Amino acid sequence: MSHLPQEPEFEQAYKELVSTLEDSTLFEKYPEYRTALNVVSIPERIIQFRVVWEDDAGNLQVNRGYRVQNSALGPYKGGLRFHPTVNLSILKFLGFEQIFKNALTGLSMGGGKGGADFDPKGKSDNEIRKFCDAFMTRLCQHIGAETDVPAGDIGVGGREVGYMFGTYRRLRNKWEGVLTGKGLTWGGSLIRPEATGYGLVYYVEEMMKHVGKGSFAGKRVAISGSGNVAQYAALKCIELGATVVSMSDSRGCLIAEGDAHFTPEHIEEIATVKLARKPLTEFSGKSAFKYIEGARPWVHVGHVDVALPCATQNEVSEEEAQALVDNGTLFVAEGSNSEFYYLSSCLATQSYMQAMNAK
Repeated sequence: MSHLPQEPEFEQAYKELVSTLEDSTLFEKYPEYRTALNVVSIPERIIQFRVVWEDDAGNLQVNRGYRVQNSALGPYKGGLRFHPTVNLSILKFLGFEQIFKNALTGLSMGGGKGGADFDPKGKSDNEIRKFCDAFMTRLCQHIGAETDVPAGDIGVGGREVGYMFGTYRRLRNKWEGVLTGKGLTWGGSLIRPEATGYGLVYYVEEMMKHVGKGSFAGKRVAISGSGNVAQYAALKCIELGATVVSMSDSRGCLIAEGDAHFTPEHIEEIATVKLARKPLTEFSGKSAFKYIEGARPWVHVGHVDVALPCATQNEVSEEEAQALVDNGTLFVAEGSNSEFYYLSSCLATQSYMQAMNAK
């Protein structure tokens, strides 16, 4: 099926999935699945709207808001992302992958993704509240507990979800489970913030057991990102006895030098820095680490046993994946979104199998 050439992120996700399925001979055994894939590759509905809000100086600001919906199983389910890079191609790719992630749960959930090209960085709490109110004022017409249940993503944490839930409740006059990621005192779920990061680490632990490589104890772990997923992945790795040697943000990465490594206290301070929408250069403990402007950690960390990309899509290039393999990395698993990591996972697995065969 041909897709729009101006949507590179979606085109990449679609082609990678199709090539994987074709290599598995799935379509030969079940040709009807190819038809099904062609159907779900076109979103059931794309909603695009204007978001007008007022900044602290009294000036009107305008952003683009989106929601992509695709379902055969139940209500749409997927995150909202507030970031200046948000566009329709990215949201289509994320919504497309969300279909399959949700189907694997065995629950009746379709796929959805949305957000806006709004940049929360540098904005006051009041400006973020006003934007969330304006965004939900338009989005609330298209969501509901039995229709579409958004969650958080990049730039959308508990504060933003809270602002949006308040607007939804006021406009729709309903208290219902229309947003996940709410506070515990008003309908949120226990350990929901930790779930993705913890789940990623548990998954890798099962990978280790499967190939007879023990557990996280004593292993060096490189992590990209410093948001919710990266923070809790780091904390769980540390709890399991691993040494975490990197974190990053959109401006650069922090690399542990010598015997330095991230501690739970470091992660707690990084969480505070991120909540204030500040860069990692504001992290006071960075003196024990090397900050590399404009870089991701993979080629700078030296030997690591595990690499966990937890920032955004396409966090590991082919060259970076090869550098990880060359430095002895055996396990790569993503906490963010993109099938591109299949490449780095395959490279790492290939390296491991070659080492095993050599023995």
